Amino acid sequence: MSAASAACIFCKIIKGEIPCHKLFESERVLAFLDIQPLSRGHALVIPKFHGKLLTDIPDQDLSELLPVAKKLAIASGATDFNILQNNGRPAHQYVDHVHVHMIPKPNETEGLGVGWPADMNADQAKLKALCEEMKPKM
Repeated sequence: MSAASAACIFCKIIKGEIPCHKLFESERVLAFLDIQPLSRGHALVIPKFHGKLLTDIPDQDLSELLPVAKKLAIASGATDFNILQNNGRPAHQYVDHVHVHMIPKPNETEGLGVGWPADMNADQAKLKALCEEMKPKM
């Protein structure tokens, strides 16, 4: 685990300085109920390694995030749910420590509401060029 940030609320939760409704803990991750839930069972999974963005976290410290989010979905009984992970303020990240939300979607009014302004007329030549630009970096 990297040095915890003294100001980071999630680092304080990991260290036990702030209580949480803990659902799961391992050497690399901690999962707990969100204290401002969008629906019943809304929970977070956080790496114990402190980093603001997904790209700041070593792969081995990310390895349990989705498997634990899956376990949270099963434990909540949700059949419909969102898995959400935001990076940076423009992307709606408000706690500067990587975290994954598991948000049950029991009906149209509870849970996460998502507006997806997809470009239905995307330029396929531009997409092909972007693919060729990104592929060698993978």
